Amino acid sequence: MSTVKKVSVSKTHAIMNQLVLPNDTNTLGNLHGGRVMYLMDICAAMSAYRLSRSPVVTASVDRLDFLSPAQLGDMLILRSSVNYTGKTSMEVGVRIESENPQTGYINHTATAYMTFVALDDRNKPTSVPLIRPETEDEIRRFEEAKIRHKLNKQRIAD
Repeated sequence: MSTVKKVSVSKTHAIMNQLVLPNDTNTLGNLHGGRVMYLMDICAAMSAYRLSRSPVVTASVDRLDFLSPAQLGDMLILRSSVNYTGKTSMEVGVRIESENPQTGYINHTATAYMTFVALDDRNKPTSVPLIRPETEDEIRRFEEAKIRHKLNKQRIAD
């Protein structure tokens, strides 16, 4: 009887920090949405890479919510982890918070669910280890991601 390798969600955690600089902002002094997406993609890719231990590509963004603006001079805190695994794909959740460095006040800036596919040395999809959720939050995220995965497969098949 063979055992399937399962990786703890905690092994896929990635944390990034970024300062919001003038070139990152619009005329209102708010962080550009495109810059938010760029940073989320990088952070999420690190989580996917940690699980797959192979190159990964972004397959889709299932959901991206902009919740509150980050301002020029804010410090961004990005956190990501793998929520769910398919055969070759992984759903990664990403959360961005912005911290005002003068006050220490932290805002939940954006949240996204992104799907990545692992690639082999011929740039073809390759299998990924299963994820093992352990905490209540990880189990909840796993179950919610499983539903999104099923709905997305149905949507693509239609």
